[in-house]
Amino acid sequence: MSGYGVDLLEDRVDAIDTGFSVRLASGHVLKARRILVATGIRDELPEIYGVRERWGRDLLHCPYCHGWEVRDEPIGVLGTVPGSVQHAQLLRQWTDDLAFFVHTYDLTATEQLQLEARRIQIVHGDVARLVVEDDRLSGVELADGRVIARTAVFIRPQNAPHADGLLAGLGCAVDDDGFAIVDGAGRTSAVGVWAAGNVVDPRAQVITAAGAGSAAAIAINADVVDEDVQTHLRAPLNRSSNHIINDRRSSHDR
Repeated sequence: MSGYGVDLLEDRVDAIDTGFSVRLASGHVLKARRILVATGIRDELPEIYGVRERWGRDLLHCPYCHGWEVRDEPIGVLGTVPGSVQHAQLLRQWTDDLAFFVHTYDLTATEQLQLEARRIQIVHGDVARLVVEDDRLSGVELADGRVIARTAVFIRPQNAPHADGLLAGLGCAVDDDGFAIVDGAGRTSAVGVWAAGNVVDPRAQVITAAGAGSAAAIAINADVVDEDVQTHLRAPLNRSSNHIINDRRSSHDR
């Protein structure tokens, strides 16, 4: 990005004041004409031993991002939040050896029938920890001591915007879960502020988030250019100069 004259700062935005003075944790203050919020989300994981250590390695979240890499392996799905059973049904496409760990999930009779219909093993009981051997997941241990051999476990994490207060501080409207409400170009309810990516849509994948960021950037650029045009139209000196130039050109043509 440096080839395009972009400065990358390793810093944290603590607050954005009126007029878009961006205060950084380092103490520096940046001035901006427009703001694009792309702060993403945080994954809220269950307090199970080994979960954080294996996150993104063999404790995975997305069937579309990681399913191919663990196809035909003994896979587990950890039941935690609404949609966990659907997660298991998606992963059933990748393996014949799939176990659904009920854990704290409130499994309904209908969902149990759906799991059984596709021969997904249902494991009742609280999960105590993930078993790791030689830095690889080897199983899931339940509170009663049972160990179910698995080489990969999927979880549908609860997603939430970062608690940084930026959206609220800018006056952006958010939905009931705290995600920014935007129009088709990423414009928020706050003048001069756009948002894109997972801070808007928690289910957006990398390519989706990047596309939203591109659309927002184009909209921001157009908005800034429009402001420049209006500024020049309101400037008497600029208009007079243009008239002089046009008059000189007209005389030359004659």
